[in-house]
Amino acid sequence: MTIWQAILLGIIQGLTEFLPVSSSGHLVLFEKILGIETPTLTFNIAVHFATLVAVCVVFWKDIIELVKKPVQKLTLWLIIATIPAALAGVLFNDFFEGLNDSGATLGIGFLITAVLLIVSSVLKPGTVEKENMKWYDALIIGVIQMVAIVPGISRSGSTLTGGLFRKLKKEDAVKFSFLLSIPVILGGFILEIYGAIKVGLGNIEVLPIIVGMIFAGVSGFFAIKLFVKTVLKGKILYFAYYVAALGIFCILDQFIFHIVL
Repeated sequence: MTIWQAILLGIIQGLTEFLPVSSSGHLVLFEKILGIETPTLTFNIAVHFATLVAVCVVFWKDIIELVKKPVQKLTLWLIIATIPAALAGVLFNDFFEGLNDSGATLGIGFLITAVLLIVSSVLKPGTVEKENMKWYDALIIGVIQMVAIVPGISRSGSTLTGGLFRKLKKEDAVKFSFLLSIPVILGGFILEIYGAIKVGLGNIEVLPIIVGMIFAGVSGFFAIKLFVKTVLKGKILYFAYYVAALGIFCILDQFIFHIVL
């Protein structure tokens, strides 16, 4: 992997991990467009760790509150909401890996994301604070997040829509979505470490990995800030238009043009 490829993939990972446009979908698409070989497991581990650091930096106050008082409702809701995606990731990992490799679901996945974002833009924010939601609210958000494992479907867009659907305050829906990303990213990070150990680390390209981490972390930090600002200002439809256009492009290319997919 070249330095420029590492920079590009790091930026894409950082931006799309938190913006509601699907990081997995964009990585698959750009790898195919640019002819970049699938990044090594060590590179994936590194950039995922960098995005994990980014979300922890932005929400450090909330994380410290959870650490200081781990036995509370919010902790339980995060655990419940994490379970569906965790089970799906462990039980059907090979299936989802196949979807990533083929890119077959990209078009429909991006269109589903567009629909979710449109729905989230018309849903009226509720008055429920994240700590005061019910266990089934957390479970519903978790099931929606599980669906977002499919490439092209945005995790942040899905969980935001789920939170608004369950009548959370807009600020709380956004915050819960990002706090929920921490165990998900951490779980993926652990699975990739396990996979790397299982198959062997191979030739570790230290410089591209370091560069990729830096760009993933920095772009991830700004992506979170942009997403929060966009949602609170009610401008999320811009992302919906973008992924809708991308979805249409992918479907047309897959069945007619065959340029990328």
